[in-house]
Amino acid sequence: MKEINKYCISPKLTIREALQRINDVSGEAQMLFVLNEKQQVIATLSDGDIRRGLIAGHELNEPVEQIMFCNFRYLQIGNIQIEQLRQFRQQQLPVVPVLDADGRLCDIINLRKQKSLLPIDAVIMAGGKGERLRPLTLTTPKPLLPVGNKAIIDHNVDRLISYGVENISVTVNYLAEQLETHYKEPHEGVQIECVREPKFLGTMGAVRLVKEFYNDVVLVMNSDLFTDIDFEDMYLHFIENKADMSIAAVPYTVSIPFGICDLEGHDVKGIVEKPTYNYYANAGIYMLHREVIDRIPAEEFFNATDMIDMLVKNHSKVIRYPLKGTWIDIGSKSEYQKAQDLVKHMSI
Repeated sequence: MKEINKYCISPKLTIREALQRINDVSGEAQMLFVLNEKQQVIATLSDGDIRRGLIAGHELNEPVEQIMFCNFRYLQIGNIQIEQLRQFRQQQLPVVPVLDADGRLCDIINLRKQKSLLPIDAVIMAGGKGERLRPLTLTTPKPLLPVGNKAIIDHNVDRLISYGVENISVTVNYLAEQLETHYKEPHEGVQIECVREPKFLGTMGAVRLVKEFYNDVVLVMNSDLFTDIDFEDMYLHFIENKADMSIAAVPYTVSIPFGICDLEGHDVKGIVEKPTYNYYANAGIYMLHREVIDRIPAEEFFNATDMIDMLVKNHSKVIRYPLKGTWIDIGSKSEYQKAQDLVKHMSI
């Protein structure tokens, strides 16, 4: 959060003045941070603290040090624990300060807007031609087709940013100039890096073209997905299972409306009446350790399935993350219409 000084006050500020300051930031953090002479955070002050103080008999002209909340919770920069952040959110804390080792305010996390602060990089694959959506994609790359009031890809970029992901690369090829222009300026305060493929390199091959990764965990996903996946939950699942690669998967059920012969050679051992089979389908979202990326062949066509086969053969740990909630692969006109209908009734 920028301009944090407007949230900082002296313990000598009057309660009346503090009320005005909280009113000035209404709709944002709605909390003030009380600093001592060394600019260290010593307390927080919310409108609830003021209300409780007035009920207890304090006057508007008294200093806020009489009612400020000293037993506040915070995060320390360089040592932010995702589990701790999740606990704060479950406790319905609206705002959490981020302090340096000396107790000075570095940032403010608004948990009503910010879902997490994941220590990951992200690569969004946006180089495909979208042939099944023609003629819509003849002059517009599929990632830039609108779903509701914004492009398909921006739904995914915005979701990543809401989870605190700031290092986002987009691999481009077909009609690349349009995507490069789209992300020429920062998006929601984050500069998106476009990486152009010299040729089509598959769903994983282009990841090798990203010049630098800043975190040990990298999320790779298709650009044409419409999903409300919980990236924080996927990350914690990945870390907890000590995996080399995690594949987001959606449940897929196949129901057969006939009796199926249970065969052993030519012999019928029985009839399975109208069976239902449950599977998990690849959702096009992957999480992997950065060192795994070095195993991708340079300048060669390499799909996610090739990556999975390679890791399994090398006895690396590949796990499934069960994706709950909304997931649409916008690969056809019917799925595109489904996303258009769905976005009208949800916030994603």
